[in-house]
Amino acid sequence: MADLTTTFLGITSPNPFWLASAPPTDKEYNVRRAFEAGWGGVVWKTLGSEGPPVVNVNGPRYGAIYGADRRLLGLNNIELITDRDLHRNLDEITRVKKDYPDRAVIVSIMVPCEEEAWKAILPLVEATGADGIELNFGCPHGMAERGMGSAVGQVPEYITMVAEWCKKYYSKPVIVKLTPNITDIRQPARAAFKGNADAVSLINTINSITSVNLDAMSPEPMIDGKGTHGGYCGPAVKPIAMNMCAEIARDPETYGKPISAIGGITTWRDAAEFMALGAGNVQVCTAAMTYGFKIVQEMISGLSQWMDEKGYQSTSDFIGLAVPNVTDWQYLNLNYVTKAKIDQDACISCGRCYAACEDTSHQAIDMSIDRVFTVKDEECVACNLCVNVCPVEGCIEMVELEMGALDERTGETVKPYANWTTHPNNPGAVKAVE
Repeated sequence: MADLTTTFLGITSPNPFWLASAPPTDKEYNVRRAFEAGWGGVVWKTLGSEGPPVVNVNGPRYGAIYGADRRLLGLNNIELITDRDLHRNLDEITRVKKDYPDRAVIVSIMVPCEEEAWKAILPLVEATGADGIELNFGCPHGMAERGMGSAVGQVPEYITMVAEWCKKYYSKPVIVKLTPNITDIRQPARAAFKGNADAVSLINTINSITSVNLDAMSPEPMIDGKGTHGGYCGPAVKPIAMNMCAEIARDPETYGKPISAIGGITTWRDAAEFMALGAGNVQVCTAAMTYGFKIVQEMISGLSQWMDEKGYQSTSDFIGLAVPNVTDWQYLNLNYVTKAKIDQDACISCGRCYAACEDTSHQAIDMSIDRVFTVKDEECVACNLCVNVCPVEGCIEMVELEMGALDERTGETVKPYANWTTHPNNPGAVKAVE
């Protein structure tokens, strides 16, 4: 049986599934229920400095993007950090960690970008017995307007500076949570490790407006006739998050550094994909907010079964395996040739492949009078659009053609593209001849 026990920064948890810092982790009641449901760890909702607590809006805090059948694809969140008293949170963290010593408890922190502010809060957090801290440098709204959150995360020098303060005044692991609201994610990641941070987590939410109320002419969610930008999360951000995770994992300056992945993780497969791209564990938010805490049981069961099927005994067996296969476009092998093939037995004659190819692609699919669809190899460039629009899984596939082999469908020999040559730095790829 696969062992899902995961050790991240020396912190051991029974599985790699942690709840991200967000409303699901804002109090003891929630976290206890999460641990009873099976979550391996939590990142406690972001704490602020001592003093008057943050005031959140008393109206709608979320906007939404829906897919088919009203499936939730994304949430736009305008909620700020915890609005509960700092010491109440600290007391609850202390009790939870004492009662669940085998679960990871990380404390998210956001205070002003001043050394004294960090020096004041870090001993209080360390006294709780929590396993580590996460620096919230990603929140794109509200707190950013106060000079915190992504206002810090967008300036590499600030990231390095605060990370150094935390390593100076705190003895346990320091994770830096990165904002995606930046051009090159590698720069803040490098800055975090330059400041001796132990790991990075990403992505935080994406700055967004998800919809506009066309009657009130205001962004949603709407508070007394007005709306604001917020943080976008959920399944819709997963592709963006995976790319950023991969960029850090394959960057020579951060290669092999610990990553905790966040962004649209809803299933065990999502988690496995992030981990294959270099993440040591994953953090989940929107899935729990949509389906409840017990969604983790499906994640645990699915990941365990997949690992058994693949022969992986522990998560460390497959973490990072996809990283060497992430490359730049110029190193792709342009002599690799495939053609679309339609399984006539599986085809339901819906015509989606024909419509997509004829109108928006390469006119490589024929339709007969009796609605039989066939591929014109001489026109097919293997763009894969027909596969993506086909409603029947496996009906259309891309078949590789070997160089020099006889293409039985066209009667011609498969040849390399003209005017291309092997790239000197990557024999498996090609580059245009000048």
